[in-house]
Amino acid sequence: MFKHLIAISLLSFVTGCGVAYVSPTVSEEEGKVRIVRLTSETVTAANRAAYVPKELPAAFFQNAGGAGAMRGAGATPAPVSEIQTRPADLALRVPKTPPSTTYDIGVGDVLLLASRSGGSTVEELSGLLAAQNRRQGYTVQDDGAIAIPDVGRVTVAGLTLEDAEAALFQRLLEAQIDPSFSLEIAEFNSKRVSIGGAVGTAAVIPITLTPLTLDQAIATAGGIQTPDLEYASIRLYRKGDLYQIPLETYLESPDLQKTRLVAGDSIFVDTEYQLDRAQAYFAEQITLRQFRQQARVQALAELQAEVNLRRAALEESRSNFEAQLDNDAIARDYAYLTGEVSQPGRFTLPFGRTASLADALYSHGGFDTQTGNPTQIYVLRGSPDTSEAVTAFNLNAKNAAELILATRMELRPNDVIFVAEQPVTRWSRVITQITPSLLTSVASSVN
Repeated sequence: MFKHLIAISLLSFVTGCGVAYVSPTVSEEEGKVRIVRLTSETVTAANRAAYVPKELPAAFFQNAGGAGAMRGAGATPAPVSEIQTRPADLALRVPKTPPSTTYDIGVGDVLLLASRSGGSTVEELSGLLAAQNRRQGYTVQDDGAIAIPDVGRVTVAGLTLEDAEAALFQRLLEAQIDPSFSLEIAEFNSKRVSIGGAVGTAAVIPITLTPLTLDQAIATAGGIQTPDLEYASIRLYRKGDLYQIPLETYLESPDLQKTRLVAGDSIFVDTEYQLDRAQAYFAEQITLRQFRQQARVQALAELQAEVNLRRAALEESRSNFEAQLDNDAIARDYAYLTGEVSQPGRFTLPFGRTASLADALYSHGGFDTQTGNPTQIYVLRGSPDTSEAVTAFNLNAKNAAELILATRMELRPNDVIFVAEQPVTRWSRVITQITPSLLTSVASSVN
């Protein structure tokens, strides 16, 4: 009797209330809605819809460098000439003999690396292999290293040629490269001596693997060019000290001619009478170098200040834009998620690129696989012409492999992503809605 009462009450409730639960669906209506199954071809066609993503402001693509060329040091002061008086005689001041050392590789030197290329045994026996060796020059850069392809940077500054070969041999072994090679210094640029004054040609002379002596430097500069031997002298400026060798004494002494020079020495063959003139010459050169260095430091400071100002302006522009974004004051493009998705809401299309259906679904947690119908995932897209039908692109993800189409389907502004509910979900919700009223109706009938 009780079961009959429940059935009669359920029938009367459903009949009296009409439809107990209405769920959203997508159905094709002529002239209003057009359903298109998503396939590779229809995805390609859908992606042809014109759309230009909004771009970030230019401040996000600029950097603070490249502000302009650094200014030069400007014109240097003109040299000063002084009246000389004839001295009684010329004093002999000779530098101490520097200790004998091996040549240390320095910044600016050019190393010649010869590595063996492939060759047959016959070529090796005939001596042709030597002609096939690969020879490549490498300049020691300001960090003291040379950059070798497939090996990397090898620090050689401060090393002797033998030590550099050992370091390079180890790096070749670590890189699993045939360590058959020879290393030599092709250009000596790191250690030099300057010579000027009464010589054939003023020159800067490099110090090589063999020691450089005073007579060699003078000969390289074209020899001494003065008819007055009595009052001529050779002045040597070394590490802040000025030495003097009277020319007549120099010509009479083989030991003085073989005075060994070191890197940084400056030689001036003077035909005047006072040591003060040579001292003033070197002091003037030092002053001019200091002037150029100070001007360079100041120019670098100005450049750094300009870069800092540009960086601050860029950071302020970016910060202002981000603040406007946080306050929703920037026009953006959106798509919308509804139906059986984990988080219904608004999906913001990104700057500078397109977003896919998968981006929107899974950035909001995907769709509910318990309540959502994987065969009825739709992208609803309207037309600029309101008289045209809405296109409903249907993704049937019953076969999970079809979800790959979601990664290719590009979204457009105002697209609506809709996931329909499962049939059993619809029925469950009907039962959930009518159960309280049904129980109330049955209780009333029993009473």
